[in-house]
Amino acid sequence: MDPLSDVLALLKPKSYVSAGFDAGGNWAIRFNNLRDRIKCYAVISGNAWLRVDDMSGPVFLNKGDCFVLPSGRSFELASDPAIPPVSSSTLFPPPRDGSIITHNGGGDFFIVGSRFGVSGGGASTIMKMLPPIVHIKHESDRAALRFAVERMMQELHDEQPGSFLIAQHLAHMMLVQALRLHLGETGRGDVGWFSALADKNLALAIYAMHAQPDRRWTLLELAEHAGMSRSIFAQKFKEKVGESPIEYLTRWRMLLAGDRLENSTDPVSVIALSVGYETESSFSTAFKRVMGSSPRQYIGRPALDAMTMG
Repeated sequence: MDPLSDVLALLKPKSYVSAGFDAGGNWAIRFNNLRDRIKCYAVISGNAWLRVDDMSGPVFLNKGDCFVLPSGRSFELASDPAIPPVSSSTLFPPPRDGSIITHNGGGDFFIVGSRFGVSGGGASTIMKMLPPIVHIKHESDRAALRFAVERMMQELHDEQPGSFLIAQHLAHMMLVQALRLHLGETGRGDVGWFSALADKNLALAIYAMHAQPDRRWTLLELAEHAGMSRSIFAQKFKEKVGESPIEYLTRWRMLLAGDRLENSTDPVSVIALSVGYETESSFSTAFKRVMGSSPRQYIGRPALDAMTMG
């Protein structure tokens, strides 16, 4: 698989909810406590402002626009960004699939959306690699995403045989399509994992690490894959990704290992070898440094239900 597919494969969508929101007049709402949740929306009518935490300014949404919030950050929707927001918890009842929530009589802004939680011990780490928002404005791009959002809402509302499986595939499709479009629009001046993946030279090194995570990669070998000198490669990678190539490789290995610890019965020693560590002790040391617990503690921790967190 390619690196984007590798990363998304570790996010296991679950607990799907789809609903609509119909607002009128002046309003502003803040949505908090979205850890390990991904949201996808399609604007059916009207317009509004969207502000996502850690972004410099609000984004204007028009009829037909689609957007995905893949990083779990809190956000605000408003008819006017100057209006002080109220918490969504004071306005919305517990979500029910296919429901339409009306605010201030509705009629001015109508949006439908789907949300799903992601599970797995590495989910929070992976979501930090994703952009805070993917805003899809071109009609040719947004049509497929809008169809998926509306179809998921219909599937979850009607509860036909196979609806859960269809919702799962739609969730994957929405996320992959949105991030693929984002990757294609990433500019040279951007920073972050996606900007490195969009850089044709750095991407070659990332592809190599993902293809052979168990290989004893050296900085020189990775630089050669990127077609760059070792010093320039190391500097550019650090500037784009925020960590050195070897730090990135170690973190990726630990995410892979964490997934196998959760979803297989392989002994720790076998998992250690699969990600490039000859001894269980050296692997355990690296795993604890990156993941915050020993491999055996990681296996025994309580399962995380992403949809119960706020």
